Amino acid sequence: MTLQKSLRLAFMAIICASFFIACTEGNDSTGGDAEDSTSLSVDYEKYELENGLDVILHKDKSDPIVSLAIQYGVGSNREKTGRTGFAHLFEHMLFQESENVPQDQFFKKIQDAGGTLNGGTWKDGTIYYEIVPNNAMEMVMWLESDRMGYLINTVTESAFYNQQEVVQNEKRQRVDNNPYGHTNWVLDKNIYPEGHPYNWQVIGELVDLQNATIDDVKEFYAKYYGPNNATLVLAGDFETAEAKAMIEKYFGEIKRGQEVPKLKPQRVTLAETKKLYHEDNFAQAPQLHMVWPTLEQYTDDAYALDFLAEILSDGKEAPIYEVLVKEKELTSNAFAYNNAQELAGEFHIIVTASAGKDLDEVEAGIFEAMKRFETNGIPEGDVDRIKASLETDFYNGISSVLGKSFQMAQYNVFAGEPSFIEDDIKNIKKVTEADIMRVYNTYIKEKPYVLTSFVPKGQLDLIVENSEKAPIVEEAITENVAKEVKDLETEVVKSESSFDRSVEPAQGPAPALSIPSSWTAELSNGMKVYGIEQNEIPTVNFNLVIEGGHLLDNKEKNGVANLMTDILMEGTATKTPAELEKAIQSLGASIRMFTGRESIVVQGNTLTRNFEATMDLIEEILLEPRWDEEEFGRIKTATINGIKRSSANPNVIANRVYTKTLYGDDHIFSYPTSGTEASVNALTMDDLKEFYNKNFSPSISRFHIVGKIKKESALNALKDLETKWAAKEVTIPTYEIPEQRSNSSLLFVDVPNSKQSVINIGYLGLARTDKDFYPAEVMNYNLGGAFNGVVNRILREEKGYTYGARTGFSGTKIPGTFTASSSVRTNTTGESVQIFKDEIERYKEGITAEDLEFTKNALIKSNARRFETQGALLGMLQEMSAYGLSPDYIEGEEATVRNMTLEQHKALANKYLDESRMAYLVVGDAATQYAQFEKMGFDEVKLLDKDGNETTLKPVKQ
Repeated sequence: MTLQKSLRLAFMAIICASFFIACTEGNDSTGGDAEDSTSLSVDYEKYELENGLDVILHKDKSDPIVSLAIQYGVGSNREKTGRTGFAHLFEHMLFQESENVPQDQFFKKIQDAGGTLNGGTWKDGTIYYEIVPNNAMEMVMWLESDRMGYLINTVTESAFYNQQEVVQNEKRQRVDNNPYGHTNWVLDKNIYPEGHPYNWQVIGELVDLQNATIDDVKEFYAKYYGPNNATLVLAGDFETAEAKAMIEKYFGEIKRGQEVPKLKPQRVTLAETKKLYHEDNFAQAPQLHMVWPTLEQYTDDAYALDFLAEILSDGKEAPIYEVLVKEKELTSNAFAYNNAQELAGEFHIIVTASAGKDLDEVEAGIFEAMKRFETNGIPEGDVDRIKASLETDFYNGISSVLGKSFQMAQYNVFAGEPSFIEDDIKNIKKVTEADIMRVYNTYIKEKPYVLTSFVPKGQLDLIVENSEKAPIVEEAITENVAKEVKDLETEVVKSESSFDRSVEPAQGPAPALSIPSSWTAELSNGMKVYGIEQNEIPTVNFNLVIEGGHLLDNKEKNGVANLMTDILMEGTATKTPAELEKAIQSLGASIRMFTGRESIVVQGNTLTRNFEATMDLIEEILLEPRWDEEEFGRIKTATINGIKRSSANPNVIANRVYTKTLYGDDHIFSYPTSGTEASVNALTMDDLKEFYNKNFSPSISRFHIVGKIKKESALNALKDLETKWAAKEVTIPTYEIPEQRSNSSLLFVDVPNSKQSVINIGYLGLARTDKDFYPAEVMNYNLGGAFNGVVNRILREEKGYTYGARTGFSGTKIPGTFTASSSVRTNTTGESVQIFKDEIERYKEGITAEDLEFTKNALIKSNARRFETQGALLGMLQEMSAYGLSPDYIEGEEATVRNMTLEQHKALANKYLDESRMAYLVVGDAATQYAQFEKMGFDEVKLLDKDGNETTLKPVKQ
């Protein structure tokens, strides 16, 4: 799937996740125009409290859960130069404490109720949300209202300093330590003039984050966090009168804040083209990014620009694909998208070129593609093709109460009413070919643009000619100096309230476990079928799992399975690659195939009425391969490009070396599923055909389907596959699992100048089929399976060294790993590794009764949220079929949790956690961090290369 397709899916989720839609299915078997098959009935109630808070209620009785979302009309666009990053920093502060909710209790209380929560900040807004079983609805309102109206008196120096550190680590992780991470900073600085609200990044400037003060935070809160600058959306299973009473009680008395006028659009134009370059520490291939200023969201031209991006770049016949990928072979990764926001917009074209390709050629290729678009126009049916897939996307978006809450808030804040969905859909449907050509001529053709060339270190010969050096400032690696912050010992001043807000509302009985009914069947060719009928929306989600996958790869010809799944999606015996692509899209369907370590998966999503036609295409894909030689060459190139690009990504390096260290050279898992550059280069089409002929069989396959479809209809659509796909004997190889480790090894992979160190700690553990696997997962929950787990609480919330830290067990039919992991600020690497080691050891001493009760509540009560979407139900079926579990296996899991004692918990920790035998892998800047580990008491300390081989090459400080 191209990024543009992904963005459109997300865009449609925004459109349709907001509402319960009354739908009437039409008879158009090809998907057709949504207007012919869908009638809309927006079901919500909106009103305003006296203090200006907009309230939207949407009832959805399909699951015993509720979602509460509060969106504030404040994003990074409300900041000012020198004070950037405040909106995002303040989002973090709201999870700390408030007058009546103690420190670090927001996450814990929601998880204890079986719920989940988070928040998000972007350029135009900030949102907070919770999803909980409906018995906890009042508790959620208590929490949210307390931080809306009763927070600022609790903001302390130490809590503020901690979250400054956490946000800086988030920036290091997402921007500074990633290939092309600084691109958006360069683009926005050059598209938008100084002072424009989009001139800076949401994450903010590092110096601004470091210089922020509590007074800044208080000023920001007072100005933007009043109820009159917010929309509250409650969606799910509730009684309206009861909900209204709670909202009035908890939110009604919060005082109105300062008036926040709505921002007006601030479009920009460029007087001339700007070209900038940067030598990227983590890039392994050159990337070109071109941006044209456009206009704000919900305008007619913005809709047409969305279509233009799709037509230019998405599909085998798109001009950018034809010129850059197919003809000139400059790239295997090119896409376009339009980014329309509240105040302005941008049209983007991004091309990650093949290694060594000159970006001048790429830029010229883009203009050649545009010229072809001007000459040839829009291919017949392309506009309808885009519209056809919107209907399926539409229904996919209404499957969760969280999506409904999010998007009702979005429409209310940015368009004035949740009912804007109807206008939004009309605006999409009325886009014409003439509109698309008009916006191309208005905003793109011969217009100035901003261009960036990001190239690997030492490859300046690849940048676009006449580019200027981008003034990116990289953070220097320094010694960690602990900053001691002392809070004044003053009692928190409690604000006045009409009731005692310090009393947490009681929760009623938690919803009882209700496992959806499922059905099974076995076809005459040996394929097993599992299904769940869910009638909320007229779609089906399904997958076909063919056992084997990477396990069936030959180590000497590694990557065959992965290439083979790619080539099967490139046409059939009777359809060219382009024809197959169009046939899928005309149904409003999506079909993808991928290779995992233990299986090959064909995954699909379509309208119920088009399921049979979609299965006809899958039958062609599986049984009538095209074996297109031209596409095979492009697939190999794309795969090799991906391998090269990932070879400098610290997270990819860490996962690859960690897996090789634990499984050893003799196990296939030590070899990447994608293959290596050398192995992929050597593969032939005959290798793929041999794999297909030997290993594709219904006898090792399982089909799962969830949606608005009955068992009989699903099986009827599989009849052709049953009769035409003959079974064969397939032997899936087994590999000996290495003996348990006997010592602690510190292994360091050098990535010079890394701003963070990636840490993976662990060893081989249990198979999913082991009787202790789920009990071990329960045991781990309080260590690192939750946000409030020990390692995250210390490394993030107390120390501020990381954006997140986790521990967990993985496992299938083959033993997986126990892994503790994090990305930490470089100058805290040694201390962070020691904290992991110490806390794993300490955990074996046992946990408190309170901690065990928290684990039980979080795991058992969260089952109320477990069956909400088709995707979640599909996952349940897949787990059942993979491990031979009974349909009520979740009842058994609940019993395991409910009956666990402190003694059993301690015994499991001592049995499956042994820090003295773990591998401690660090991927980071060896010049500044490696030496300390030689004095930290590990049994062995080794420096490895990026392939996991020991090296004697000593790190040199850059």
